[in-house]
Amino acid sequence: MDAASTAWLLAAFMGVSLMVPGLALFYGGMTGVRSMLNVIMMVLGACAVVAVVWTVVGYSAVFGDSYGHLGLLGDVTEHAGLADVLREDKDAAIPPALFAAFQALFAVITVAIIAGAVVDRVRFGPWLVFSGVWALLVYLPVAHWVFALSAEDGSTVGGWILNRLGAIDYAGGTAVHINSGVAGLAAVVALGARLGWPSQPRPTSIPFTVLGGGMLFFGWFGFNGGSALAAGNSASVVVLTTMNASFASLLAWLLVERVMDRHATALGAVSGLIAGLVAITPACGAVSPMGALVVGAVAGAVCPLAIRLKYKLGYDDALDVVGVHLVGGVLGTLMVGLLATPDAPNAATGLLYGGGLRLLGVQTVAVLAVLAYSFAVTWLIVKAIDRTMGMRLDAETERAGVDITVHGEAAWNLDGALHRLAASPAERAREVVRSAEELASAATRRSDARDDGTE
Repeated sequence: MDAASTAWLLAAFMGVSLMVPGLALFYGGMTGVRSMLNVIMMVLGACAVVAVVWTVVGYSAVFGDSYGHLGLLGDVTEHAGLADVLREDKDAAIPPALFAAFQALFAVITVAIIAGAVVDRVRFGPWLVFSGVWALLVYLPVAHWVFALSAEDGSTVGGWILNRLGAIDYAGGTAVHINSGVAGLAAVVALGARLGWPSQPRPTSIPFTVLGGGMLFFGWFGFNGGSALAAGNSASVVVLTTMNASFASLLAWLLVERVMDRHATALGAVSGLIAGLVAITPACGAVSPMGALVVGAVAGAVCPLAIRLKYKLGYDDALDVVGVHLVGGVLGTLMVGLLATPDAPNAATGLLYGGGLRLLGVQTVAVLAVLAYSFAVTWLIVKAIDRTMGMRLDAETERAGVDITVHGEAAWNLDGALHRLAASPAERAREVVRSAEELASAATRRSDARDDGTE
């Protein structure tokens, strides 16, 4: 057992765990005031469901011996319930339980990302069902393709993208970001746009989004650096390339904003930061520090332009999951084929370093495979749940606001009014509605007073 590597992965695990509330705040700040708690609940609920799935069969499906040695899915019974990770493996560099916990966070974050695409239009219960089913049918197979390494002695066969195709994805550009991004696209296509779209609510709190983005930024160093699974040079290089790409993307995004909209915004800055982190995730172990700057700059320039396409193409991606995670993940994965240097930890050679077109072709096949599988299966899952349980919110609930009608809560109590303890959830919900109506009425009166010149 390597104590240093174990300590590093424990630290990385804690960093990545902070990405869960970070994503909740990042999304929550960008939603309208009547949906902030709902999207936070969607993130937290999805994470909880997927963590249970991971323990029962997920880890085994990803890292178990591949059925038929086809590289499509691991044996779901091999590590079922994670009972076998309790025993110490003296030959392993890190404890099996720690590796299982670390990989669980990849699964929960991937599903939670999808929530940002479908905000304001899904029922909470069916969303939790979707989270579990999607993890079983989409995330687990794709993660097996990308993350499961075959044993050197042939005793265990891993995923086909990693072992047969030979594609490079250091920390989840395909399995996490392309997978969740195209799933978000499939879900919004299957469910349709929100009422009133393309008009949409103003962000509730950009400072909250920046705070959540900062938590994601912190956790991403554990996400990418921890994927080295050892405390050493590879983790150090990955941390450096991750930092370079994120800041280069931030600057490029602001430049695009300044040219196109004449304003460089705080929301644009944190969005650019995340776009760079997404793009460098598959490439962080393959490119040089200068290559990471290029990856980030391309992502920061292309992703804001991709976001604008949703209005032309007519898909209502509420919080730009498609524009950031899908487009950023595709860019980063493909740029490995161009910018990979043999001096980096992955020791691969891209086109611009004399490696020819082979690696770019391999990366393209990996991207297309994940795109096609995830989109098709996600669309079928959403349609099936919507037909059987009713996944789409009814129009009345959408208009009234999801927080109050679904959760019986409001994100903000700005009037400071005292209230008694509600006797029942229904009564509590009515009290929240009354408070919200009173607050809206007070705001209208103040606005009228200013217009009349009496205030």
